Amino acid sequence: MVFTRSDWRLIIATIVVAAGAGVTHYAKLGGDIAPFVIAAIALALLASLVGRSVEALGDRLGSGATGVVQSALGNLPELFVVLFALRDKLYGVATATIVGSILANVLLVLGLAFLFGGIKHGRQKFGNDAARTLSMLLALSVAALLVPSLTAALGSHATRAALHERDLSIVVSVLLLCLFVASLPSSIKRQKSAEQPEPSSSAAPSGGEEEKHRSWPLGLALAMLAITGVGAAFVSDWFVAALQPAISSLGISEAFAGLVIVAIAGNAVENVVGIQLALKNQSDYALSVILQSPLQIALVVAPALVLLSPIVGASFTLVLSPLLIAVLIMAVVITVLVVLDGESNWLEGATLIVLYGIIATAFWWG
Repeated sequence: MVFTRSDWRLIIATIVVAAGAGVTHYAKLGGDIAPFVIAAIALALLASLVGRSVEALGDRLGSGATGVVQSALGNLPELFVVLFALRDKLYGVATATIVGSILANVLLVLGLAFLFGGIKHGRQKFGNDAARTLSMLLALSVAALLVPSLTAALGSHATRAALHERDLSIVVSVLLLCLFVASLPSSIKRQKSAEQPEPSSSAAPSGGEEEKHRSWPLGLALAMLAITGVGAAFVSDWFVAALQPAISSLGISEAFAGLVIVAIAGNAVENVVGIQLALKNQSDYALSVILQSPLQIALVVAPALVLLSPIVGASFTLVLSPLLIAVLIMAVVITVLVVLDGESNWLEGATLIVLYGIIATAFWWG
């Protein structure tokens, strides 16, 4: 049971920053901005530690299953944030966070991976069909996710449809969760296929660190996962408590806070992993890692929030505002177009990042 130096750095940083977030929350220190910033950093670090804990299960679960579990549990802090936001009736933050998590991955993170990978290696190709399959699954899942919104906005009996928004959202959520369960075998197979090239190409620079990290005993890995899960719940509560004062003080909208700040803080770690893989010229694997997260948000996180929201005294539906619908459709269509040609370059990456920046700016005021 030996932690690597990077493990210790992450654990210590997480404990210190999370403790700071707790102190500023309970002691009411730092005004309106500092508690929010500290809690956001703590949330990102906890998300990172969740990812490390799941990776340590790799030897027991196998690489394919670990990839799927990592994508699912990597969104755990974000799930808590949205639940607490719903508890505090911050519906604008909740809906924008779901959309923002998908946008952050398919525009910002994919753009950064293309940008840095293209600058270092030139034109990168991903001939593996797994990435294209993931992009098409993402498009289909998001299309299903948008049915309640489109029904409310475009239905011929809009008033009557509005009375059944919750019922329709529940039906869509249950069906999407069933689809997720049905997709697990093929997802595991895709993950294994994407990971096959990695050991030989990355063993030299980081093999020692990887072996030590994967040598965590099963009990330790599960204990770390449980501790980080509980920690994520507490920090998410503090983060949401600091969110409303920070929004008022900074003059930003709930939509921007959810679309950008919460989405990036909750997905920070997976984002870094995808970019690192692109820098190693493992473009197939990078694309699979980046696209797996928004796919699971559409198939798991959003449906789970619909079904769990009554627990916190809220009634969450999948009905989004017209602008959120538009940017979500735009982002997914662009992602499919970018992936289908089988190659990327730095200019495509820069364009995706600029598009993300423009969309984020549009939501600054609401």
